Amino acid sequence: MKEQLKSIEERAKSELSKVSDIKLLDEIRVRFLGKKGELTGILKQMGKLSAEERPVIGQLANTVRADIESAIAEKQALIKSALAEEKLKSERIDVTLPGRTPKVGRPHPLNAVLEEVEEVFLGMGFDIVEGPEVESDYYCFEALNMPKHHPARDTQDTFYINENVLLRTQTSSVQIRTMEKMKPPIRIISPGRVYRSDAVDATHSPIFHQIEGLVIDKGVTMADLKGTLELLMKRLYGEDTQIRLRPHHFPYTEPSAEVDLMCFNCHGKGCSMCKQEGYVELLGAGMVHPKVLADCGIDPEVYSGFAFGIGLERITMGRYNINDMRLLYENDMRFLEQF
Repeated sequence: MKEQLKSIEERAKSELSKVSDIKLLDEIRVRFLGKKGELTGILKQMGKLSAEERPVIGQLANTVRADIESAIAEKQALIKSALAEEKLKSERIDVTLPGRTPKVGRPHPLNAVLEEVEEVFLGMGFDIVEGPEVESDYYCFEALNMPKHHPARDTQDTFYINENVLLRTQTSSVQIRTMEKMKPPIRIISPGRVYRSDAVDATHSPIFHQIEGLVIDKGVTMADLKGTLELLMKRLYGEDTQIRLRPHHFPYTEPSAEVDLMCFNCHGKGCSMCKQEGYVELLGAGMVHPKVLADCGIDPEVYSGFAFGIGLERITMGRYNINDMRLLYENDMRFLEQF
């Protein structure tokens, strides 16, 4: 039995010297030291030994087990160390290579200017309200004092889905919805996409963005409108910015005005950009028509208000001196990375 124990130890150490895989190492452990292993098989025969031989063989068996376990542990440590070193080599980073600068995104010019405008109006106590882009004829035209066959409709080439449903031509529809739901005082802006059947060129697009503003309260006047728009333009274009109001006509405001911005290129002297006028047309505005207020359940004898509509593309082009609207939609990184 001594020879058998020594043979088990020699064969176990011989196989351990050749193994280089954790799985095979575990197989060797089970084969020699497991419950059904060779060493356990020898120990089960100790009952056949005499009383004098049992302690001697038992001590030798324990020594053999300890030696094999020690050899297994040592081999396991060597294999793990080799695997770790191999992994480090495969995942090594060459710090001498030039670094790769990560690309950082930035807001689109339209979004950047819209955020500036929203910050200005939020600072004046306005709320930001949104509405549906697929709108009814009532909210887009009739509630704005433009009944069917009104001549003002001829100036807006509209995408109709059916006779009474259309893609909104302006975000003024949001103002009507707001006046129906809220009681004065009302201070809102309603930015969003609008749609008109325009041919694409440097200043027109069938899809563009508007920012409509509405204030309804007691004692609101044209002076409040002018002051609000002056503050916005000074924040966008600088403290020396000037605006002017020209009489105009809109069905939903009375009185109405076109608001012009002093040309940022010539500062009012006249140049090719402003067609020698010194100012460029920017937006339409006016005092909310009493009929529009009454139709929304607001008493025009008690309340008054002003409204305006700004083209986001137009003020963005002025903000960044862009001369072609199409550049804003082409997703050309050579253009967008300038901002």
